[in-house]
Amino acid sequence: MSTYKPRFPVYIISKGRWKRRPTSNVFESMGIPYYIVVEEQEYEKYSKVIKNGTVLILPQKYLDEYDTFWERAEDNKCGAGAARNFCWDHSIENGAEYHWVFDDNIEAIERFNNNMKVECKTPTPLYVCEEFVLRYENVVQAGMGYSIFCPAGDFRPPVRFNTRIYSNQLIKNDIPYRWRGRYNEDTDLSLRILKDGLCTVEFNAFLISKRGTQTMKGGNTDEFYSKEGTLNKSQMLVDMHPDVTKLVIRWNRDHHWVNYRPFRKNILKKKKGLTAKRGVDNFGMVLREREKDNANR
Repeated sequence: MSTYKPRFPVYIISKGRWKRRPTSNVFESMGIPYYIVVEEQEYEKYSKVIKNGTVLILPQKYLDEYDTFWERAEDNKCGAGAARNFCWDHSIENGAEYHWVFDDNIEAIERFNNNMKVECKTPTPLYVCEEFVLRYENVVQAGMGYSIFCPAGDFRPPVRFNTRIYSNQLIKNDIPYRWRGRYNEDTDLSLRILKDGLCTVEFNAFLISKRGTQTMKGGNTDEFYSKEGTLNKSQMLVDMHPDVTKLVIRWNRDHHWVNYRPFRKNILKKKKGLTAKRGVDNFGMVLREREKDNANR
């Protein structure tokens, strides 16, 4: 079985989750090299448990200088965007054209094909996503969809274009944006990209399985949602993008609704001289039955 590791650096942003660290465990089981970015006061705790990743300290200046969009609250917390901006700059400093950034509550990466979801044990899915993105001039953000939104009994296309990218992002480093906002920084970034006529790609051929909002301690759950709920995060997005966003109640809580229809006109532009193989290319991935001792864990 051939293995294709990602071409571009992979980052996890994490806070308060050194005891249960789903994403880093998934990456280590898949053989994905990664950095994990943490705040200085938690560096020693993470360093003791991270096996094959590199632990980076988030410089304080990224917290101090972060654009929270709203006036800073009394608690002066700014969410995950500051760490995301550090990942972006760190990858540029190391000469990368793109970078990946993942949330720290991802429990599996799955192959979704023929209505089957199969957990991946190879780093190849990230490489395949990169391979697709690199075919186009104007795809500047991409990521894998949520497993929960792709039930095995329903049809889903292998890719979706010009929508929001959540929880895992492959970002082109030279685009003129940075993360902002105390909450919902992922939706905001996707909308700014789309409003400028650029394109995003969400993959359903590969999916991420993750914990739902407010179901895992640490991260934004402890930082915000367990104390203030989700109204503020939804209201901030409406204030950022009132032309395409409104407040709604979904899943029995305050939420935002975004109209992505205006961005259907954003057309992907293939790179000149592009040649792609005809037919199916599984990049060396094969379907194997899980070993009994692993399947029963």
